[in-house]
Amino acid sequence: MNHSATEPTANANDQNAHAILRRVYGYDRFRGSQAQIIEHVVGGQDALVLMPTGGGKSLCYQIPALLQPGVGVVVSPLIALMQDQVQALLQLGVRAAFLNSSLSGADQAAVINQVQAGEIDLLYIAPERLLQADTLQWLQTCPLALIAIDEAHCVSAWGHDFRRDYLELHQLADVFPNTPRLALTATADPRTREDIVARLALRSPRLFVEGFDRPNITYNVAHKQAPREQLRQFLNDHQGEAGIVYCLSRKSVDATAEWLHLQGFKALPYHAGMDTQQRAAHQQRFLNEEAVVMVATIAFGMGIDKPDVRFVAHMDLPKSIEAYYQETGRAGRDGAPAEAWMIYGLQDVVRLARMADESQADEAHKRIEQTKLNALLGWCEVTTCRRRHLLAYFGESYPEDCGNCDVCLRPPMTWDGTEAGQKALSCVYRTEQRFGAGHVIDVLRGQNTDKVRRFGHTSLSTFGIGTDLSEDQWRSIFRQLVVRGFLEVDHARFGALCLTSSSRALLRGEVQLTLREDAAKTKRKPVAKADIQLELEEESLYEALKDLRRELASANGVPPYVIFHDATLMHMVRELPSDAGQLMEISGVGQAKMQKYGADFLQAIREHSGD
Repeated sequence: MNHSATEPTANANDQNAHAILRRVYGYDRFRGSQAQIIEHVVGGQDALVLMPTGGGKSLCYQIPALLQPGVGVVVSPLIALMQDQVQALLQLGVRAAFLNSSLSGADQAAVINQVQAGEIDLLYIAPERLLQADTLQWLQTCPLALIAIDEAHCVSAWGHDFRRDYLELHQLADVFPNTPRLALTATADPRTREDIVARLALRSPRLFVEGFDRPNITYNVAHKQAPREQLRQFLNDHQGEAGIVYCLSRKSVDATAEWLHLQGFKALPYHAGMDTQQRAAHQQRFLNEEAVVMVATIAFGMGIDKPDVRFVAHMDLPKSIEAYYQETGRAGRDGAPAEAWMIYGLQDVVRLARMADESQADEAHKRIEQTKLNALLGWCEVTTCRRRHLLAYFGESYPEDCGNCDVCLRPPMTWDGTEAGQKALSCVYRTEQRFGAGHVIDVLRGQNTDKVRRFGHTSLSTFGIGTDLSEDQWRSIFRQLVVRGFLEVDHARFGALCLTSSSRALLRGEVQLTLREDAAKTKRKPVAKADIQLELEEESLYEALKDLRRELASANGVPPYVIFHDATLMHMVRELPSDAGQLMEISGVGQAKMQKYGADFLQAIREHSGD
């Protein structure tokens, strides 16, 4: 059945779904196509679901599992992700469990017994564990409500986080032929979607695309000048807020976290080279404390449900637009203003391309990685609305400029760089395509360095023809020439710049080169903050409720947001419920949480009101 996102349906399952939404989760209405997806899956059909991070993908398989007999099996790629999801579900009164190597043998046996006894509604499991012969054997003895494959882009070589363990999940179609399967992801371009359907052997799945836009996120991209100073200026505009700073290497993570700590920020490192216990401790501090800045490699972030992350900063280029979108999507899950900030330079381009070239992947996969990197580079250099280009990459049109990206807020200047580009290409040719940008720039600017003299480059016709431009300007030109495909980097010769098949047309003046002018080193304008706008009395109650939430979270061993989100506390402040019935009307207060925490929050509200 087809229904619009706002059109109510009248079947019994839909009514029951709404009852579960209200009773368990504490929400009055579904968002977007959630209701349609639930109806489709309950009807026994396969589906591919694309929703932005924070869009409510988990409800699309959790509620069908609660509506039907049997257990809902959820395939998840990370232990930490499973544990966080199960922890949150248990707080809602949902019978959930995970099965992974973090459990002892006895605990794993207990979970299996519970599933076989029909005492578990949702079972989270990693793909490699699910596909073990003994797991498949005992699961075939249990009624299954559905199989949900989360982070489904991991199955595709075109996805940004390919995992070989996902490749064998197509077996589930034969082992459980009558069980509906749904694949879910926040990031998949049209080619990746086709790959997901084929590799998972989904059977005539219906595609649900919720839209990729995150309108509350401001996108800012700048060229790298003085990275640490740029980061400090950015973080000064986010004092007292939680966020993530991504770095490409473990060494950079450690150094950046230490430097930020010395600058007075509550910064913690996180990467795969750290001790497991220390890494877990840092993640818990990020989830449980306020204003923690997590400095991390991409090892951190997947499945992090913390709703009040106010910024995601990239000190280096990620590997693709999909990776960038996924990582920045961890900001502003609560819908309040958030910022995605990134700086990059020519060295990032060289380093990432070298990493792709030196990887153990086959040639086909290397070409895929390079194609994706080129798409990201092109996006970084756009001179029109950044959001429109980002959404277009995922096959989604955006009707007008967004007004909430750096290009819209501060339109970049452009200039005719044809002559400068010709000089740059000519100098690369005259130096025999053997050197990186730094040396070529020295030649162009007439720098009489030891290296320039040693190779006899003071006698070249291109020596000193670029003195009218600064070193930074030339670096910008070379970066954009690489991005536009007029130059390429030869990693076999230590990053030497080489001409391409496109170079001849520019050298002959057959094409005009319009370049983006990099912004000057001026103070950035901070984006809008998550402004609560409370009266003094309301602020006092809000802080009291946050303190109570913190105490309850500590007592129950869960992050504060698992008790109630900030938006739910705000709703309490606005409505001042005086009894259980009124508290149940607050968005985000379900039956289980009402029973666990309702009396405490009502008491706090009464004490503040003087009743």
